[in-house]
Amino acid sequence: MRDYSLTHLSDAVLIRDLAALIAHDRVTTVAVLAHIAEVDARRLYVPAGYPSMHAYCVGELRLSEDAASKRIQAARAARQFPALLDALAEGRLHLAAVCLLAPHLTVENVEGLVEAATHRRKAEIEEMLARRLPSSEVSASLHAVPPMSSDLLQLVPGRVGSVTAATVGNLDEHSPASVDASPAQVASPSFVLKLTIGKSTREKLRYAQDLLSHAVPSGDVAQVLDRALDALIVELEKRKLGVGARAQLRARSRPPARIRYVPARVRRAVWERDQGQCTFVSAAGHRCESRRFLEFDHIDPVARGGRATLEGMRLRCRAHNQYEAERTFGAGFMSQKRHESRLLTAEARARGTLGAGARVVHNMPRGMLEMTDAKPRTAREQVVRDQIQEVVAGLRNLGCRTDEARRAAALTETLQIGTLEERMRAALTFLSRR
Repeated sequence: MRDYSLTHLSDAVLIRDLAALIAHDRVTTVAVLAHIAEVDARRLYVPAGYPSMHAYCVGELRLSEDAASKRIQAARAARQFPALLDALAEGRLHLAAVCLLAPHLTVENVEGLVEAATHRRKAEIEEMLARRLPSSEVSASLHAVPPMSSDLLQLVPGRVGSVTAATVGNLDEHSPASVDASPAQVASPSFVLKLTIGKSTREKLRYAQDLLSHAVPSGDVAQVLDRALDALIVELEKRKLGVGARAQLRARSRPPARIRYVPARVRRAVWERDQGQCTFVSAAGHRCESRRFLEFDHIDPVARGGRATLEGMRLRCRAHNQYEAERTFGAGFMSQKRHESRLLTAEARARGTLGAGARVVHNMPRGMLEMTDAKPRTAREQVVRDQIQEVVAGLRNLGCRTDEARRAAALTETLQIGTLEERMRAALTFLSRR
């Protein structure tokens, strides 16, 4: 065992060595940040069996959650603004300073903010930001948390970076999330709930957060509790009053219309077999530990005849589902499909045709765009809608602009057409006449 005792050193040597080690530590920290930024940009954590850079830093590099969050945030900021690395290496900024500045840096203000924060303590930098920036920007980055039990807060550690309406879509969806107070939350009536829960309840709460990770990415305990009470009320009403039994019977008798439909019995069996965890295993034998953003993935892609059977399905987190699709169909192809999906989602929301309970999902790996809605639809309506989305995707692949493709596909909606080929032919005829 190495001896770290320094009692034999003189005072002068001890002070000199400490200063040298601190200077060396700054250089090492900069090198670590540069490596984290590059691994993050290349998404090398995915083939290593981790769903996010944060999970990789904690699981593989053995950093604490807090240390990983700070270093990832600083690394991403430094990749965009390399001047931060020089300031860190020279000791003009410390890691906490970079994390405080990161949410507010732009090409125009980075030089001024770095200079203002040079050799400043954390509290002094917070005061400086409060003076120089609008109060709304500063409050958004400080993660104001509504009053909540400390036990519950432990389940929702801070997210890497600040959460705002403009940036929430770009944040690492697999890293731990924070509960941020929005103006709507502040304005609406709220109540403080304090309680002590047992270990089993705590595990149930965590499991519910995992299951709701698509709908509630932040893991907000208040939202999880609200949804849990909704589900409990529905169950109690069915048990006490028989509410919803007839509707459930109609839902069971309705034939599945979507080509990607996975029967409930298959979903349950796959979930139990895979134990509610991503099944991706790295070359080194590490199985992804993610239980959030899980998706039912066809082992053989639907485009190649994959079937929704117990043997043909598996659980994959979103990162590894996309990684598998990129390995099968190519990263460029999948990147283009995701870009088209984002465009269509934005267009639908801009036109007001995408309701609050709806979402546009990019169906990997076929490259289709499937729209799901909370409102009930007949089997015929769903078939037509699936075909319309297929036509849009096909026309886009042929080089049509998004607006032209959607207009041509929409014109075929009222036609009495039974097959996708006929609908595609009608859309092409319309475009050729134009």
